[in-house]
Amino acid sequence: MDAYEVPPLAPSQIALPALGASGLCLLFVRSLWRRLAQHATGKRIGVPQLDALAAQIKSGAMAFLQEEYLQMSRFVVLLSAVLCVLFSLNPVVGTFDGPLVAAAFMSGAALSALAGWVGMLVATDANVRTTVACAVGNLNNGLQVAFTAGSVMGFVVVSLGLGGLTLCFLVLRLVGSDAGALQLLSGFSFGASTAALFARVAGGIYTKAADVAADLVGKVEADIDEDDPHNPAVIADNVGDNVGDVAGMGADLFESYVGSVLAAAALGASNPSKVALPFVLSAAGALCSMAGFSLVSTKQEGSGWNVHLGSLMWAMEKGFYAAGLAFTVCAAAICSHFFEPQEGRCIFACIVIGLVAGIAVGKTTEYFTSFDHSPVISIKDQGHTGPATVIIQGLSVGMFSTVPCSAILAVSILFCSWLSGGYGIAIASVGMLSTLGITLASDAYGPVADNAGGLAELANLDAAVRRKTDSLDALGNTTAAVGKGFAIGSAVLTSLSLLAAFKDQVMLPEGAFDVCDPVVLAGVLLGGMLPYLFAALTMLSVGKAAGAIIREVRRQFREVVNAKGITLMTAIRRASAGETIPPEEDVAPDSDRCVALATKAAIQEMLAPAMFAILAPLTIGFLVGPRCLMGALAGSIVSGCVLAIAMANAGGAWDNAKKLCEKLGIKKEAIGKACVVADTVGDPFKDTSGPALNILIKLMAITALTISPLLRSRADWETWRTGVLLLSTTASVTLALIRRGALSWGVAEGCSKSESLLKFAMGG
Repeated sequence: MDAYEVPPLAPSQIALPALGASGLCLLFVRSLWRRLAQHATGKRIGVPQLDALAAQIKSGAMAFLQEEYLQMSRFVVLLSAVLCVLFSLNPVVGTFDGPLVAAAFMSGAALSALAGWVGMLVATDANVRTTVACAVGNLNNGLQVAFTAGSVMGFVVVSLGLGGLTLCFLVLRLVGSDAGALQLLSGFSFGASTAALFARVAGGIYTKAADVAADLVGKVEADIDEDDPHNPAVIADNVGDNVGDVAGMGADLFESYVGSVLAAAALGASNPSKVALPFVLSAAGALCSMAGFSLVSTKQEGSGWNVHLGSLMWAMEKGFYAAGLAFTVCAAAICSHFFEPQEGRCIFACIVIGLVAGIAVGKTTEYFTSFDHSPVISIKDQGHTGPATVIIQGLSVGMFSTVPCSAILAVSILFCSWLSGGYGIAIASVGMLSTLGITLASDAYGPVADNAGGLAELANLDAAVRRKTDSLDALGNTTAAVGKGFAIGSAVLTSLSLLAAFKDQVMLPEGAFDVCDPVVLAGVLLGGMLPYLFAALTMLSVGKAAGAIIREVRRQFREVVNAKGITLMTAIRRASAGETIPPEEDVAPDSDRCVALATKAAIQEMLAPAMFAILAPLTIGFLVGPRCLMGALAGSIVSGCVLAIAMANAGGAWDNAKKLCEKLGIKKEAIGKACVVADTVGDPFKDTSGPALNILIKLMAITALTISPLLRSRADWETWRTGVLLLSTTASVTLALIRRGALSWGVAEGCSKSESLLKFAMGG
């Protein structure tokens, strides 16, 4: 035997590290949850109003998740039945392929949903504790509480993703070879992608519809602060922060995490060491992330929006860098154990490239979206000439940001391909996502800090408390923007890896994928169009839902009165003039109506994007064939990547231009209001359409990989009968959505539809 030859791996060599790390992550989550429970709430400091407001936010968030998961479960059951039938009629490994793929699909969807549920529970429980920590302690106390809550989300995703994928692989391996098990295992990732689609799209529509309504009617029309308790949409806005950036981002990165491991294992199916490597690397990354968690802290004091973001970012970055450094050492040892020196060095280099590329994309995003840097300052300066020039400048910044981000990803892909082919790109995506536990924690921290600030203002706490929560919120805005850049980068590498795995599975002859071929080129054009269709549908959905909420808020301003006949708008004017309103003369808005309206609007509006995202690759693949589908995947990855970067960074830059106006004390001047208008344009850019494009390109790729055994060695148009059936289904679904109003321009019929939607939402 050669000195460096590695014998076939036993299942235990994958199971022990992966399941061990998964179990340790769950224990770590339990300890974090207990630590959070020890922190004080509003009642313990004599402000029970804080607890009542937090309970209102939590109730709205969990009600939304229940409604979303109810709709999602129906779709998952239907799609799992379709997969069961398809794989039973065309078995790949054995007689029970259909039930096994369906079970894997449902497992992936269920675990993704469970991760979102746990993350939402903790985030909505920690917001009030963060506010209280800022009230009775220093800035670091508030940071620790919010980051601990975010870490629960991060490590739950890692634990359930790694543990669930490993268990499914071991079970499926019992019925055949590693290669056969990996073919069926794509169903698990498909389920995770489907759950992510619902979480990202529905959550994004909810959060931005409420945010746009609260900003436009509150800040611009009524001239009140962002979290003024008189704004009927403010509770829905705070609920939206959680459903979009906790459950939505968690599901997004759960999908990327699972997809990257699966793609690497599938591409290395002929080599047991290459199958095991992504599982073992992910286990090592999880442990390193736990070590990095303990280093997150700050010595800064809360100075509101005057905080220096670079210094405050270091509070988190030192934890990221420590985890990344520890993982690099572990990866070197793992590669030297699994591979002979030359191959091990090449694969290790790919892992490091992925890790560095993730950091580089994040820092580039920070430059284009932080108010410490010139791109955002230039957007604010354009406010002197009105909202139009602010919007133009922000679009330019977003488009320009695609240059360095795309270059980083392109260089990474070229080097990884040169070093280790398609497997090198796949293992680079594993490296990028290796420390997901602490990376996702920084992103999930943001909505907790944002809610903490909202609660402080709603409860009229001391200005010193608000300065601390504003500092935490400023950090959260930056980490959210960095997290979106990281999510886009990981989505591109994961999708490319899944595309390479699809090509291997369908076994096309050499030279069959030629970009000059009309069939392939047609696929590229169709794929390139799909991200724009998807973005358009989600943007329209936000506009329609926001319009309905805006009309409801305006109605309440006019019609909601107290026992003395004082209207809500009168109370707002008195409060804005600096008058102290006695409790018996104040007017409370009906926030529950806005929460119910946002929930039903988001659930209804998510249907069209979700249907098209799943039916498009199925229809193209079966109607035309695998070559056209490969072209569509390539087109969607390129177009989706660039569009997602531009939208996310433009939206983040507009948001922080608005925050810069608050920092400078000019938020109620013309320049500040111009930036608010631009920010409302950017809200669906950065929190709905942009992030949802990550899901689209990954979902299309994993859908293709899942059906690849059914398309293996198929010629063009060979399965056209199935394709015609799917095309007819797509047409029927489109007509049904048009009749339901889920596909409409939503302008002329807006008022009547919003009234009927509100009645439906309130159960009338």
